[in-house]
Amino acid sequence: MELKPITREGIAAALQKAERYRLLNDSTAAESICLDILELESDNQQALITLLLSITDQFVEDAGDSVKRARDVLPKLRDDYKRTYYSGIISERKAKALLHRAGLGVEAVANDWFRDAMRWYEKAEAMRPSGNDEAILRWNTCARMLGRHEPQGPTRDEYEPALGE
Repeated sequence: MELKPITREGIAAALQKAERYRLLNDSTAAESICLDILELESDNQQALITLLLSITDQFVEDAGDSVKRARDVLPKLRDDYKRTYYSGIISERKAKALLHRAGLGVEAVANDWFRDAMRWYEKAEAMRPSGNDEAILRWNTCARMLGRHEPQGPTRDEYEPALGE
């Protein structure tokens, strides 16, 4: 099925709609709108960031290639700081999605993702614009999440399944 193109004049309104759909937890609609915008303006930075965030919003439901799809957006961001900061966002949101799903050893895996996010945020902090503390705020959130989600019980390396007799 061939998709219908939007107009250049409609891009600003489409960006607003994409944000609204994200706020309404309809990230697939937001992602679709961003893809429509990017068909016309492949370098639209606001659409790229909203696309990346829309994909990360889907981490809880999607165990597939969503991390790769989000990471594929990063090279298209022109700003080094934003590429670094949003790398942290991807890792942090993956960690939170894992915790949401729960399961054996999930805390240890989530903690690895949180630590990866914190490394990205530290890099972003070093290059942040004056007065921009968002990387510090995100780093602190990850640190608090790590404190709340210490691995409980056997980790994935320590687990031994019961063997039948």
